[in-house]
Amino acid sequence: MITLTASTMSCIACCTDSDAPLLGLKLSSALLFSAATGMLLVMNKIQPSQLAEEQRNATRLFKKLHTQIQNKISLGCNNNNNNLSESDVRDAIEKILAMDKAFPLPLLGGKMIEKFPSKYEASNWWPKNKTRMEINESNNGWNLELENEMKEVIEVVKRKDIEDYERLGNIALKINKRLAMLGPLLTGLGAIGSSFVGDEMLVNFVPVFAGALATVVNSFEHGGQVGMVFEMYRNCGGFFELLEETVEETIEERDLNRRENGEVFEMKFALSLGRSVMEMRELASKSASCRSEGCEIDEFANKLF
Repeated sequence: MITLTASTMSCIACCTDSDAPLLGLKLSSALLFSAATGMLLVMNKIQPSQLAEEQRNATRLFKKLHTQIQNKISLGCNNNNNNLSESDVRDAIEKILAMDKAFPLPLLGGKMIEKFPSKYEASNWWPKNKTRMEINESNNGWNLELENEMKEVIEVVKRKDIEDYERLGNIALKINKRLAMLGPLLTGLGAIGSSFVGDEMLVNFVPVFAGALATVVNSFEHGGQVGMVFEMYRNCGGFFELLEETVEETIEERDLNRRENGEVFEMKFALSLGRSVMEMRELASKSASCRSEGCEIDEFANKLF
């Protein structure tokens, strides 16, 4: 609204012959353009839509961790057996610290997630060294067929889902960077052009066109929530990388008793992808067939987003 008002004043000033009204319009337009430039510089630095998406995801992850801790304590109390250990406490602390590092409180002490990184990087909110549950069974629900199934599905995740979100994330990042620079540049040009309204006919149209273009650019950037879209791609990419890392670490653990139960792991992994266990097995079979035939699979692993 400020930019549109400034553009309108510049347009009226172009049609004014009297010196007093012309000076007032020029001054008002220049001040409004300058105010818009200052506000845009602050908004583009903070990226309110992206900030809201960051905090929404941080809240969801902290609530999830809170529920997990409560469930562990509740299970221990119901079984009348204190099955919690020091490793459980360390695991919870590591998860909290990892999430706190991934999603720092904004605007406090200068700590804020980089809004315009040099390249797209997925979010990382989990500790690298995760403790595993010990279940004492002969093969703990694992066999070679299940391992191959997990490997095939995670290959689909890497070749299709992760690559697609990385591509979209880079596009969103580039668009956001260009718009963040172009908006203040146009309003600044409008502020300078407003000072010279009335001198030459060509100069008179500079603030009008600059203000109109700035309105379009800023409406697309902040009205279209481009920063939020980029943050959404980052978090989706992080979700897929967490799945990939979890599967690879689980399969690399050669002691089957130190892995999570195979059947439970398979079901959790399928639900994380929005599939049933049978659908995930069919996807693994389809991926193996496509790889043997040397063609690209035409299906994404994830069905949730």
